[in-house]
Amino acid sequence: MLSLVLSAELTGVTDLRPTDTEDEPYYYTFKVQCTSCRETHPNWVSFNRFVTARNPGSRGEANFVWKCKLCQKTHSASIIAGPNTYEADEKRTGRKVIEIDCRGLEFTEFKADGEWEAKGVESSTSFTGIDLAEGEWYDYDEKAGDEVAIKEISWQVGRA
Repeated sequence: MLSLVLSAELTGVTDLRPTDTEDEPYYYTFKVQCTSCRETHPNWVSFNRFVTARNPGSRGEANFVWKCKLCQKTHSASIIAGPNTYEADEKRTGRKVIEIDCRGLEFTEFKADGEWEAKGVESSTSFTGIDLAEGEWYDYDEKAGDEVAIKEISWQVGRA
């Protein structure tokens, strides 16, 4: 079991989460490594929690199925919990965004290349289309009359 953990400093916003609905799924993007031979796939891989694929040689399905080119073993991963929201009062303590059940693989790095959403702490203004790829985000909350920001963003992929 792996978790994607977000740590950030939120100013003026709360309830940060990926925009992840069945109509607009968030594609979680990772570097993947085989736990059998330790080979790391050279490219980033993406998957969402709404699409499943049949796992060859198994009766089950998973959100991500991958065959390692080096050892030829087939591995899988499924998002089993989340996405969770990151609250403003968590003060960079780290929050599990999603939990992933991994079989034969590990995700070693995460890349935030989809859209996120949050709301204003004072005004409840909805902020959508937030891009965290640059490691920070700034905007202005008209209702609150103040700047809002998400900065000092860090991602950690590790054992749940």
